[in-house]
Amino acid sequence: MEGFIWETAEELDLKLAQRVRNIRKRRSISQEKLASMSGVSYGSVKRFESTGQISLLSLTKIAMALDIADELRNIFSQVPYRDIKEVINETR
Repeated sequence: MEGFIWETAEELDLKLAQRVRNIRKRRSISQEKLASMSGVSYGSVKRFESTGQISLLSLTKIAMALDIADELRNIFSQVPYRDIKEVINETR
């Protein structure tokens, strides 16, 4: 049985953007500096933090610049099985 989704994709994107923004601010990095460090345009960094919209490649570049690429790399590494059928399918 599928679980309930309590937030939209847009809300989830905004939460991710807020977490990245908090890390950036905690490290005293301006949006302009993050853009320079990551190779992502200033406009894209600004738009990401305000809307949550960004390409996966840009998100990866930002994560690398903030030294949080491991968290991105591990995002789906420990997904629990939903049922025995998934366990069987994975071994095929």
